[in-house]
Amino acid sequence: MRLLLVEDDDHVAAALSAVLARHGFQVTHARSGEEALHRLLPDEGAPFACVLLDLGLPDQDGFEVCGKIRKRTATPVIMVTARADTRSKIHGLNLGADDYVVKPYDTGELLARIHAVARRTPPADSGPEEAHEPEAPRSLQLGALTIELPNRLVSVSGTAVPLTRKEFDLLALLAQRPGVVFRREQIISEVWRTSWEGTGRTLEVHIASLRAKLRMPALIETVRGVGYKIVVPAV
Repeated sequence: MRLLLVEDDDHVAAALSAVLARHGFQVTHARSGEEALHRLLPDEGAPFACVLLDLGLPDQDGFEVCGKIRKRTATPVIMVTARADTRSKIHGLNLGADDYVVKPYDTGELLARIHAVARRTPPADSGPEEAHEPEAPRSLQLGALTIELPNRLVSVSGTAVPLTRKEFDLLALLAQRPGVVFRREQIISEVWRTSWEGTGRTLEVHIASLRAKLRMPALIETVRGVGYKIVVPAV
């Protein structure tokens, strides 16, 4: 599995690359945002399964790089940074990052998150033999909120709301059974395909991001000590 590591500190990059290599990853190191964008251009090799993106780059801010990456490719992006504040996490996820890991981190956690985003990413290209007749749109309607499941589109009062891959998966999971409480462990298993407890903080950040983007703060209710549920808006 190919990974693109975007890190300006050679010592940090060398140590992390060695660990990743021991776990079977083929790591390409980019020291700047511009080099990272160049590395993501199509070549003869297999596409990158994931980008590990540091935010403190010498030529441009990592947030800016993430936005440019998302405009060019659907390759999963995991931000790996010392910025631990919730505002930075939400901003990164809103820009299209698939996950956000704060330094210092546990190596096992990082490996689990890499595998999780890689599992959730469809193949970069599918042959023409896989083409099917277009599926009839199937949508969920919750008050002003419309979720088109086949097309992975979300809108509120007719206005499109761009969501990241994980945000959509989380919203769709909860919305398909409105009023039903989903346990945190169940959500993490369904959306992140892992049972690792540390993913709980990532879940909280994604919930906060969804509330902010949808501008429907009462839609997703926190059930203290249990999990979350969708509250059907009053008609």
